[in-house]
Amino acid sequence: MASETPAPSDGLPPTLLELSTFLLARIGRTARGRLGEQLAERGLRLWDMAVLAALADFGPQAQRDLVRRLGIDPSDLAKVADQLGAAGYVERSRDRADRRRVSVSVTEAGRALLAELEAQARAVQDEVLAPLDEGERRVLQGLLRRVNEGAALRRGPV
Repeated sequence: MASETPAPSDGLPPTLLELSTFLLARIGRTARGRLGEQLAERGLRLWDMAVLAALADFGPQAQRDLVRRLGIDPSDLAKVADQLGAAGYVERSRDRADRRRVSVSVTEAGRALLAELEAQARAVQDEVLAPLDEGERRVLQGLLRRVNEGAALRRGPV
């Protein structure tokens, strides 16, 4: 009898392969690593992309609102905003009514960079999801959004 080529997951314990949380973590680690590599080639990190996306999608925001929205440590957000600002991707300004409040907005250069980063992220997504056809990808996206929404409800409001 001819030997079958083992599936890539054959070395993993079946107990783990039956746990969706294990598979999500494993696939997430792979996808995050690939995207992180792509961003690192530009001297960027995932938080840089997250801040640009939040500003592009929701408009200018106070730094403290970005902290809450993204779940990032305030000092980490300050570093990201400083670096993105120095590169010309975001602008920071003091609120005239409350000098303690710092508002952040994305620049045109930041929007252009985000478009490039999104294209790279979609390429990584296509690589990771290559085993699925378009219909399966839509179903997966819908399921993941539902799981994410459920997790967000348990975490509480942003």
